[in-house]
Amino acid sequence: MSQIFLTFPDGSVRDYPAGTTAAQVAASIAPSLAKNAISATLDGRHIDLAWPLTENGSIAINTMKDAAPALELIRHDLAHVMARAVQELWPDVKVTIGPVRDYGWFYDFDREEPFTPDDLGAIEARMKQIIAARDPVRTEVWDRARAIAHYEAAGEPFKVELIHRIPEGEDVRMYWHGDWQDLCRGPHLQHTGQLPADAFKLTHVAGAYWLGDNTRPMLQRIYGVAFRNRDELKAHMTMLEEAAKRDHRKLGREMDLFHMQEEAPGQVFWHPNGWTIYTTLQDYMRRQQKRGGYVEVNTPQVVNRKLWEASGHWQNYQENMFIVEVDEEHAREKTVNALKPMNCPCHVQIFNVGLKSYRDLPLRMAEFGSCNRYEPSGALHGIMRVRGFTQDDAHIFCTESQIEPETRKFIEFLARIYADLGFDNWTVKLSTRPEKRIGSDESWDRVEAALGNACRAAGYDFEVQEGEGAFYGPKLEFTLTDAIGRQWQCGTLQVDPNLPERLDAEYVGEDGQKHRPVMLHRAVLGSFERFIGMLIENYAGKLPLWLAPRQVVVASIVSDADDYVREVVAALTAAGIRAEADIRNEKINYKVREHSLQKVPVIMAVGMKEVAERTVSIRRLDRQGSESAALDTALESLVAEGTPPDLRG
Repeated sequence: MSQIFLTFPDGSVRDYPAGTTAAQVAASIAPSLAKNAISATLDGRHIDLAWPLTENGSIAINTMKDAAPALELIRHDLAHVMARAVQELWPDVKVTIGPVRDYGWFYDFDREEPFTPDDLGAIEARMKQIIAARDPVRTEVWDRARAIAHYEAAGEPFKVELIHRIPEGEDVRMYWHGDWQDLCRGPHLQHTGQLPADAFKLTHVAGAYWLGDNTRPMLQRIYGVAFRNRDELKAHMTMLEEAAKRDHRKLGREMDLFHMQEEAPGQVFWHPNGWTIYTTLQDYMRRQQKRGGYVEVNTPQVVNRKLWEASGHWQNYQENMFIVEVDEEHAREKTVNALKPMNCPCHVQIFNVGLKSYRDLPLRMAEFGSCNRYEPSGALHGIMRVRGFTQDDAHIFCTESQIEPETRKFIEFLARIYADLGFDNWTVKLSTRPEKRIGSDESWDRVEAALGNACRAAGYDFEVQEGEGAFYGPKLEFTLTDAIGRQWQCGTLQVDPNLPERLDAEYVGEDGQKHRPVMLHRAVLGSFERFIGMLIENYAGKLPLWLAPRQVVVASIVSDADDYVREVVAALTAAGIRAEADIRNEKINYKVREHSLQKVPVIMAVGMKEVAERTVSIRRLDRQGSESAALDTALESLVAEGTPPDLRG
């Protein structure tokens, strides 16, 4: 029998007969490891303990202490256990797919009657019974004909279709959790008792088209969350409760920021308060980009399909584009245009006007570009996921040798902006070459090294995402962590030699010859719409004074103080503070409560005492009590606090 050689994390090497399973490997090391093992990682690939090993490789045995593989298995196994519970409770239900997702999983079911909250409770109870039974998990590889016949006999048409979609040459793997069986790539735990029965929760039900196709059957999707222990689940559920309080759609209504309506799906109707946040943020970004050496441009909204064909978007992105057909005067056929889904091809058009020299590089071109992309209605989510949006988009045209210094400058630029906006906790990911790519390995080596060196030079570590780059170049992704621990991928820097090639961009080098520039696609916020949604949720609507749409409300305690209220508002307004007067015939406590719910940062209460002393009584949002200050002193303090951070000092 042939032998295989396995290298362990400590560098030691052991040989085993080919066909040995990872479970047997764990047992050969220590009985305690065999007892605690849940899976293995072989050459970076997560594998099942039951799979036979046939080739040499580097192996690590995973236990519940290894968070990433443990959570993947817990969530994947719970998807199967949930599907088993559903079919045990309602045998006529058809099962489809149940992938792992952020914090948990979902599984889609074909059932005529809608699931109810009571049903979710019954499913959870049955799942805990299955876990308590400690049923074994086993797996086999079947040939296609046998698998198809099995599912046809079981009346599971969705599984039959899935088998037909498995590429030729790939295994058709079957898993059993007890007597219940599912089609799955794996890996899975060894028995249901390895699942933590007190660390999962079914959260809600939603509709979902089969395979995301709105021409296919509408299914019912049950979502669940799961963790390694009860404390982790409790922390997550607390976070969800806090997230619900911070939901930008709820706060958007309360603060009168924006609304959406069915006549314009995925488009935002900005109200004065919301538009104030938008323009304040845009003005801030405009100043920062000007300081960063960017030139600002503006490009058309509607562009002929010829440009999208040349750029490759027509062939690869058309299903996400809004097509505009126009009957041009005396034209024999309609002219086909598209609303731009991104700005990059138009920026190349500006670069291509006039002869460019190496002395013109790097050229940093920025646009607050309004874009439109078709998103399925089910994917739309407030202002976080929309069809019409504006990017803080920019493209840096440079030479390959300039990639590293330009990337470092961008990271430092981005860091300043995130700090100003209250985000100090963020990470960097470097996506490297995919299997299918253009360009030489030497070129990829240089560019990937340039991005990594730029991160280190800027003082930031990074995580490598192997094979996640675009086919034409690597990229950096910048992920923010908000006040309640959620992560948001926002900033990007993508290296692109491909689009300048496709659109014939060139410059004259020092050698007098024409060369292609490299294009760096970069964004800090991503889109204003999504980032403002993030800001609202991060601050729970209590925005910093410089960003708050209504910064100060001056409220009268008695009507005799109305004239002084107007005087205070005039002084604040003259100093650049967004101030309003509230001289309604209402009690001061009512006024304070109302403006506090609307997240006004500063409320000044003015009565006859304040009139006589020319002072104001200042109440801060979410602070107990109030403090008295002379009007001039309060004015000076508020002007300093209300100045955007880039204009201070």
